[in-house]
Amino acid sequence: MEGAHMLERQIRVAKGLEDADLVLKHGKIVNVFTEDIQEGDVAVCEGMIVGIGSYRGRKEVDCTGKYIAPGFMDGHIHLESSMMQPAEFARTVLPHGTTAVFTDPHEIANVCGTQGIDYMMRATEGLPLEVYFVLPSCVPAALLDESGACLEAEELKPYYQSKRVVGLAEVMNYVGTVAGDMNVLKKIQEAVSQGKVVDGHAPGLGGKELCAYLTAGVMSDHECATAEEGLERIRQGQWMMIREGTAAKNLEALMPLFERPYCEHAMLVTDDKHPGDLEKLGHIDYIIRKAVSLGADPCIAVKMATYNTARYFGLKHLGAVAPSYQADLVVLSDLKQVQVEQVYKKGLLAADRHNGCAVQEPVVNSKLKESVTHTFRMKRFTVEDFYLPVSRDRQPEKMRVIELHPGQILTGEYITEYSSASNGIDVQQDIIKLAVMERHLCTGHIGLGYVKNYGLKKGAIASSVAHDSHNLIVAGASEQDMYTAAEAVRKMQGGWAIALDGKVLEVLPLPIAGIMSDRPLREVEGQILKMKQIARELGVPEGIDPFMTLAFISLPVIPRLKLTTFGLVDTDSQEIVDAVF
Repeated sequence: MEGAHMLERQIRVAKGLEDADLVLKHGKIVNVFTEDIQEGDVAVCEGMIVGIGSYRGRKEVDCTGKYIAPGFMDGHIHLESSMMQPAEFARTVLPHGTTAVFTDPHEIANVCGTQGIDYMMRATEGLPLEVYFVLPSCVPAALLDESGACLEAEELKPYYQSKRVVGLAEVMNYVGTVAGDMNVLKKIQEAVSQGKVVDGHAPGLGGKELCAYLTAGVMSDHECATAEEGLERIRQGQWMMIREGTAAKNLEALMPLFERPYCEHAMLVTDDKHPGDLEKLGHIDYIIRKAVSLGADPCIAVKMATYNTARYFGLKHLGAVAPSYQADLVVLSDLKQVQVEQVYKKGLLAADRHNGCAVQEPVVNSKLKESVTHTFRMKRFTVEDFYLPVSRDRQPEKMRVIELHPGQILTGEYITEYSSASNGIDVQQDIIKLAVMERHLCTGHIGLGYVKNYGLKKGAIASSVAHDSHNLIVAGASEQDMYTAAEAVRKMQGGWAIALDGKVLEVLPLPIAGIMSDRPLREVEGQILKMKQIARELGVPEGIDPFMTLAFISLPVIPRLKLTTFGLVDTDSQEIVDAVF
C-alpha cells in the first residue's frame, strides 16, 4: 500500500471506522511520557500504533492482567562480543524483549577493516531485531597497538548514507580529542555535519578536560563507574549510558541516576555481553529487573531502556506505546520481574515465551564471508619468545605488574621484587606471565608482562579475543604452556585454548575474524562452560570470567596499565614502560 493511502487507512482505524490489523486488548500500558500505567487496548495498523483506548481488530490478543511496554533497546553494544553471528544473537535476545540494538562493529573492523563493517551490515539486514550502527571512531584504539586495519574519516564517510547508520561510535582517543588531534576531530565533525550522534568513552575525565571533550562534539559516555562522575557528565549536558555487561558492571554504583531529573538523560546498555549471560540472565530485561530490585521505579527503568534511547539517537518513531510510534511491543506478565510473554516487531509476532522465535539468516555473499575468515597472518614463534630479554650485565630488581580489580576492566599498577629464578612468575603472590602477540600483519611483535589477581596456578589460557585489536593474548604459569596454548589458537585461525603440561586440554574455535563462532548458542555456551570449569580447576576463582577478563587486559585506552604487542602501556601517559627494571 502506498504512503498516502496507507496513512488514510491508519487514520480511519485510529478513528474507529475500520478494524485494526492487531489489537492487544485490556492491557496495562507502560506510559513513558507520564511514567505511569494506563489501561486500555493498543491498536496496530500497517506496523504502526494508531490508537490507545477501545478498539476492534482483525486479530485480537487478550492482555488482561498483563503489561504492554515499548520494545527494549540496547543503546551501546558490540555484537561481536556475544561471540555469535547476528542472526543467532537475534534469536537469543528477541524472546527477552529486545527489538533494537545500536552496535559499534569496531571489534571486527579492527581485524578486517571496512570489510568487517560490510559483513556486519549485510548479516543484520532484514532481521526482526532492528540493528543500527555507529561507526568505529578508533581503529586502532590507540597508536600503541597493532590492528588489522586503520580507518580514517574518508573511509567512514560513505556509510552515513545508510539509514541504519546513526552516529560515530565511542571516541576512545579522548587524549587526542582534547589535544586537538585533527584525525579524530575530522571524524567527529563529519558525524556532526551529517546530523548524527557522537558517542563517548572517557573514564575518569572531568573538569576542563571534560569541557574540552564535550566541546569537540561528544554527546554520551558509558564508562562512568561512580554516581559522582555520572552526575558531573549530566550537569554538563552529556547523556549517560548506564552499563551492566559481562565484564563491566556499573548499574549498582549509578543507581542515583534513576532519580529525577537525572533519568531524563540516561539510558541502559550492555557494551559487551557473553552468550551464557544472555541465555541465563537475559539482556536489557535483566538490567531493568536488577534496577527495579535495587529500588528504581519500573516505569522509569522501562523509559530509560526505550524512549530515552530512541530520543538520544533521534529515532522519533521508536520507544513508546502511543499513536504514530512503530509497533515494537513487549507483553509482560510481571512488570517488576520483567517476565516477557510476547514480543511484536512492527505489529508482527516476533517471539513467544512458549514457542520461541524463528529468525531467518540473511544471505551473505561468499566473497564477503571469505574476507572475515582465515584472518590469522602471524609469524611462527617458539617457546623462547615467551621469555623476557634480561641484560646479563644488570639483573632487574623490580617488576611492574598489571593488577586486576574483580568486576572492573580498570586495572592498577603493582610493583614488587623480581625473581630471576622463576622469570618473574610467582603463583604464591598470584603473579603470572602475560603475552600479547601480533597476528594481523606478520610483524612478529610480542609484548611481554605480568598480571596479578587472575588466579591461575598452573597451565596457560590463550585467546584471540583481545580488545580492541584482537591480537593473540595468553596468560600462563609456565612459558611452555603459554606456547602450547598460543599455537593451538594460531592453528585454528582464532579462538580459545587451554594448555597444561605441554598438552592442549580444550579449545573453542572462533572462525569469524577470530572473535565469533559460526555455531548455535547452546553449542557455544556448552563449550564455554566446559572451558571455564577447566580454568577453575587451574586456579581462576569464581567471580573472575577467565576469558572476558583476559580480553580487556590489552585495551590501552582503559586505565591504568595494559599490555599490547609493543609492550606494557601506561594509559595515562600513553607511553611504553618497563615490565622489569
